[in-house]
Amino acid sequence: MAVSPTANVRPAAVAGAFYPRNPAQLAAEVAELLDDVESLEPKFGFPKALIVPHAGYVYSGPVAARAYHELAGARGIVKRVVLLGPAHYVAGRGLALPSADFFETPLGSIPLDLQAVGSLADLPQVVRSDPAHAQEHSLEVQLPFLQKVLGDFALVPLAAGAATTEEVAQVLERLWGGPETLIVISTDLSHYHAYDEAKRIDGATLERILAFATDIDHDAACGATGLNGFLRVAAAKNLSLRLLAACNSGDTAGGKARVVGYSAFALYQGSGVSAEEAGRTLIEIARGSILNGLGMSSVPVRRNHLPWLLQPGATFATLTKDGQLRGCMGSLQAARPLGQDVASNARAAAFEDPRFPKLTREEWPRCAIEVSLLSAPKPIRFADEAQLLAEIRVGEDGLILECDGRRATYLPQVWEMISDKRQFLDELKKKAGLAADTRIARCRILRYRVKKWKQADFAAR
Repeated sequence: MAVSPTANVRPAAVAGAFYPRNPAQLAAEVAELLDDVESLEPKFGFPKALIVPHAGYVYSGPVAARAYHELAGARGIVKRVVLLGPAHYVAGRGLALPSADFFETPLGSIPLDLQAVGSLADLPQVVRSDPAHAQEHSLEVQLPFLQKVLGDFALVPLAAGAATTEEVAQVLERLWGGPETLIVISTDLSHYHAYDEAKRIDGATLERILAFATDIDHDAACGATGLNGFLRVAAAKNLSLRLLAACNSGDTAGGKARVVGYSAFALYQGSGVSAEEAGRTLIEIARGSILNGLGMSSVPVRRNHLPWLLQPGATFATLTKDGQLRGCMGSLQAARPLGQDVASNARAAAFEDPRFPKLTREEWPRCAIEVSLLSAPKPIRFADEAQLLAEIRVGEDGLILECDGRRATYLPQVWEMISDKRQFLDELKKKAGLAADTRIARCRILRYRVKKWKQADFAAR
């Protein structure tokens, strides 16, 4: 975001220490941390809140990335982040806001949500303190992750000093908002115990967080002030809580004599959408789009009637006639709202697949639709073909092959026809237009998983 020269900007204080100062290097490191998250499950919906650690990326980055990976569907929907972490360097009373208009990182400037900040003006526990923010890393280290996964958003940064659980809860209640607002609680766990002792202490703390305890002390979690107040609100609002990852610095980049503990949690509001409900809706959208294209329905295709359809999504729509392929088109990257992506790909499968003529009304009664929702593609790191073949999971992995400016993919469904890994890769090279003798070590291979639904799954219900 462009920032006026006269704007009040809080500059990055720990760039070059907790994370890289160079923008390209920082962007690459955050991307790599997110790519290394092993979760390959397609998602619909995203958390209302995260609990994340705040050490240098070499120590806690993998745990933090596991939490931020859950926000894949939040881009374009979340417009405000309420970020609450401990004030490590300046003792004070209350929850401190800065006077700044922007927070800066090497990836750009983030505007403060001045309207939200103003809404707290009557609360005595909310104070203004630039010193509390000047060198504070507990908030700053979260920002590059948020910039990567959310894109543009506004920030409400709160550095917690001395405050009661009730005072924190009151502030969070006022800022809670709807799907446009994400709450991020920044805290590490125990500090400077021997490895085994830290594992015992942190294990007990994790159980207490999962039980929504509100009397966690600062020896167990340095961000306990914000954490306790948040857990009180989360329990009152019936949020569901998932532990995503936990470790300590002895597991990542430090010795085991004196370690710091890290954890990541995601909290969800409401029961969410079931896989069956999502599938029924996506099949309905796909069929409606094709019927509209055939001129057989005047009913608009429903794309925005459910919040989860607004999240970015990548789908493939496959059309069969009498059990044989009649068209297949899709997206490999989530670049538009899920409902729009399904509708567009279904229409393209029926009318734009270059392998087939446009679908006709006469054919339609003999056709069926399948919709596949893709997870975010993750690169497979391999030294040679043997290692790659060992990494590939038959029947589960969809693969993307990229080489010399060419790209091709096969959905996991293709394993039903090609069960041999080497043949699968050979056919993928051929689909990409590459020579048969192209060395696989020259290629970039990514994998993804799909959740798929067939029209027949819902026809009789």
